[in-house]
Amino acid sequence: MPGALADRPIGVFDSGIGGLSVLNALRDALPHERFAYFADTAHAPYGERGDAYVAQRTRTVARYLRDRHGIKALVVACNTATAAAIHELRAEHPNLTVVGVEPALKPAVAASSTGHIAVLATRVTVESRKFAALHASLAGRADFRIIPCDGLAGAIEGGDAAGIAALSERYLRQAGSFGTAPGQIDTLVLGCTHYPFIAAELRRHCGEAVRFIDTGAPVALQTRRLLAQAGQLATEGEGAVALLSSAAPEALDAAAARWLARSGVPAALAGA
Repeated sequence: MPGALADRPIGVFDSGIGGLSVLNALRDALPHERFAYFADTAHAPYGERGDAYVAQRTRTVARYLRDRHGIKALVVACNTATAAAIHELRAEHPNLTVVGVEPALKPAVAASSTGHIAVLATRVTVESRKFAALHASLAGRADFRIIPCDGLAGAIEGGDAAGIAALSERYLRQAGSFGTAPGQIDTLVLGCTHYPFIAAELRRHCGEAVRFIDTGAPVALQTRRLLAQAGQLATEGEGAVALLSSAAPEALDAAAARWLARSGVPAALAGA
């Protein structure tokens, strides 16, 4: 039987709607869990803010979810926030299971046949120390074309179809030639949780043969493993989601209706 800690919700946090892609994977892997999803829409997009700003907001939202919603775990479903603040979060909340995301460079190396990999991510992510260390750890194992995608997460957040199309074309052109021939890029890392929502648009520019790698499923499996290890895994009951937003909850409602499996939960305004 699950205990008191197991009955508590899991917090999932992103600067906006991108983390819904991770939430989908979490719900698939953890069907009995309750989730509190927080979109910090009032302060998005994080990818074009400074590290100090992103770290401050991340810490504020973590405290809000812990104090107001009694979460047992926090999934930072944002590459930018993970890069800026994951170490501080773990230090400040030693009794909380904290899981971050990062661009899936290691799985991409394992998946690539040509050894040429493109990475799309926000500028803050690719310029972070955490990303630099990850990239350096894979030196010599693949040729990475790293593209900071200014404006793309914001266009997805705002539902700007024309902007999404133009920016996708621009950044994939910058990456180089896609395909499975020697020297071509055969693997694309979606290094921002917003980007899986535009996979169809991205594929228009790189072709069907290119493999896309994102972080949703690995993050969900890691969350499940850590909760089971801590004896906090919910093993019965029906899962549920609470949607919270620091501004414009109707935008989160619309995104959830479009992209969140088993949606229909109205979003609430939250003052973190």
